[in-house]
Amino acid sequence: YDMVKPVLEGIEWDLHPGPQAPYGDWAVENREEFALVAAGRLPIVKEACRSGQYNAIVLLGGGEPGFPESREIARPFGIPVTSCAFSQMHIATMLGNKFSVIDLAESHNMYYYNLVIQHRFDHRCASIRNVHIPFMRPGHEAGLSPQGERQKAMQGERSEMVERAVEEAVCAIEEDGAEVITFGCSATFWLKPFLEKRLAEIGWVIPVLAGYTSANALAKSMVDLGVSG
Repeated sequence: YDMVKPVLEGIEWDLHPGPQAPYGDWAVENREEFALVAAGRLPIVKEACRSGQYNAIVLLGGGEPGFPESREIARPFGIPVTSCAFSQMHIATMLGNKFSVIDLAESHNMYYYNLVIQHRFDHRCASIRNVHIPFMRPGHEAGLSPQGERQKAMQGERSEMVERAVEEAVCAIEEDGAEVITFGCSATFWLKPFLEKRLAEIGWVIPVLAGYTSANALAKSMVDLGVSG
């Protein structure tokens, strides 16, 4: 919330917790889980549109399950729907020739690659790079976790996830030709201020975008322009 607070200044907003995941109590990561979550969130989008209370909808989550379907639902109501990957990619291509994505796990990388193709940014995406720190889930119960690494960083301690993100971002810039850094899974969005600071310290002052701020900013812009996509 601290990251998106400036974007939400002067806006009345609600937060829906989302659907109950039918597959288990862990974060979405593979195609089956994304499909199940997408199906679960569509009735929520439809209810929000029919309520007449909202003039924009922002879908949370880096993998944006159900985004095209949500746009289809909202279009007859004239309500713009934005999401994290879509928003980051569009804004990134206004700021540089090519962008790279920092993500957390290989299964999510391949899903996210499909989003790059779907949004037609394959010619503008320099690379998708991976910090190899997946969610705690069946099969990954031990080791580093995004949540634990975030807590360390917030407490001023050394975070392996921050170190890996910096390393991958530098490689994206120097080897892949990235001029903008974006993020994949929402569990990586917290890295934005840490990555910006570290890159600046070593001489790379380039835009670093995160999904929630990008999606909220784009939604606000679409409302101001009176367009719904």
